[in-house]
Amino acid sequence: MKIISILPWVDWLALVAFFGFWVGYAWFAKVRGKRDQSLIATTNLYRQKWMLQATARDPRMLDGLITQNLSQTPAFFSSTTIIIIGGLFALLGTTDKAAELVREIPFAQPTPMLVFEFKVLVLVGIFVYAFFRFSWSMRQYTFVALVIGAMPPPEEFDSGRQDRQSLAQRAGRLVGAAAETFNDGLRAYYFSFAAMAWFFSPMALVLATALVVLILYGREFRSDVLLVLRD
Repeated sequence: MKIISILPWVDWLALVAFFGFWVGYAWFAKVRGKRDQSLIATTNLYRQKWMLQATARDPRMLDGLITQNLSQTPAFFSSTTIIIIGGLFALLGTTDKAAELVREIPFAQPTPMLVFEFKVLVLVGIFVYAFFRFSWSMRQYTFVALVIGAMPPPEEFDSGRQDRQSLAQRAGRLVGAAAETFNDGLRAYYFSFAAMAWFFSPMALVLATALVVLILYGREFRSDVLLVLRD
């Protein structure tokens, strides 16, 4: 573990702050979102209404098409993430040229080759995490399609033999879980941009991470879209 002795303590503190901001904001968004109705919490209410409407439709081809369209977005990001990971591994094969390019950028902090490779591996780890979240979101949408396909006819609900509210809530929670998982992967993309600032300096990493947190907070709790959805 030569990197432990080579990497300055300032960089270690910046890296801890980076992941601390990331994990801390994810926890904050989950807890605060339940109380103040964040963007994801507000859209989950619409997902519940969607599933309630689906129980009254027959056939449910429209709901199947919506589910298919929703699953295409995490599928696109999953394939894109694999390409990015491949590009980062290719970068590890040419770290000398890449490190030399970074050194020529004004205000960039010169770093040893091993440290540069470690920073690239941190980026790889971020995108690997994003890939797992996107791929899991894809699978969850397939479960949503199964639940919609297994819904009994509307007559079963009208006659009282099936509980419409209970099934709609269960299906709505499943759609919400898929959306939240996709949101985790998308959040990793945001923080990957902050991680790229580490190639310049540890202070740039901290400032970029704080900026990403502010952007995410504004979009999830203070955006114009959220105000429209709440009306």
